[in-house]
This record gives sequence, structure tokens and C-alpha cells, in this order.
Amino acid sequence: MSTQDSGDQPEAADSLSSVDELIEHNRQVADAVKTPGMAAAPSRHMAIVTCMDARLDPLAELGLDIGDAHVIRNAGGVVTDDVIRSLCISQQKMGTREIVVVHHTSCGMCGLDEAELSDHLKRRFGERPEWPIGAFADDTTGLRDAIAELEASPLIERDTAIFGFLYDIESGLLTDVALGETVAAATGGANTDSSAVT
Repeated sequence: MSTQDSGDQPEAADSLSSVDELIEHNRQVADAVKTPGMAAAPSRHMAIVTCMDARLDPLAELGLDIGDAHVIRNAGGVVTDDVIRSLCISQQKMGTREIVVVHHTSCGMCGLDEAELSDHLKRRFGERPEWPIGAFADDTTGLRDAIAELEASPLIERDTAIFGFLYDIESGLLTDVALGETVAAATGGANTDSSAVT
């Protein structure tokens, strides 16, 4: 996730125009993107937890296709109660047994001043958030903390294979945080036959 000042709010007319564009685009691509007959359960029995950053395309980064994995996203790819909720349903109702956590470089949650954001929300809305903001000191620490949260959760199956990757925004490459090794991401056009995503 990247952050910037909110600035002026969009005009209602501009928002309506954007919605019209989305609807028109959907009509043009509907035949290409529809998935009749595809099972709701991911074919690779995998769930991905990652950041909501608009620069990320989780399936493409891992060489996956629509239908291969569940993708759970939030600000920073942080493991929250709601992420555990989604993973629990994914495992118990959809049969997933692998979790891949993908964080990335240049994330807006890295080094975010939680006190400053809390103060800003208090000034703007009259109250502070009741939920944890979830900032982290550095990319690797945030990723390792997310993995530790999953490993500690009593609602995640004990035999779950959990992998953690740091995605480099500039190079398109993934680093396996457990091994400390760089593996080729799909965007690099190199080998994507990583044991973590098969």
C-alpha cells in the first residue's frame, strides 16, 4: 500500500462518470472474464494474504490463474481477526491447505506513524479507531510478524503449509523470507516452478 494526502474529495459527477466507465468496460469484457462451471474452491488449495496496494497483481506475481487461489487483501497484508475469519472459512469450507503471505517493498504501512493517523482520524471524525492500525517497522519484520500470527492462531489447521514472500516493486522478484533467497516472479519472465506455489 502506498500513502498520500487525501487532498480534495472527488466531485459526485466525476464518481458517476467513473462508474459509467466501469459498467461499459464490463459489458465489453464479460464474455472473456465469465467463469461458468468453475468451482468456487481454489484448484490449488491455496489462500494468499497480501496488501491492497494498487501496484500489486498477486495472481500474476505467483504465476497463478483465476480459480487457483483465494486472495485476501488489506492495508499492508496484515493478519487481522478478519483475515483469520476468511482463512478459517477458506480452510473449513473450501479445502485450502497452503497459505502464501506476500508483502512488498515501498509499502505505505512500513514506518507509518500510528499516533499521527489516530490523531488525524480524531480530528476528522471525532473519534479514534477501535481497530489496530497495523503499521510495521520494516518490510521483513512485518512479513515475519504476519507469519507468526498465522502460526499462533488456534483457528488455522496445524498441518497448514505457510510461506512468506517479499515482492520487490522495482524488479518484480520475490524473496522467500524463510530461505532468504530470491525466486523469479512471473513478471520477470523466468522460472516460476517454485515449490511454494505448486
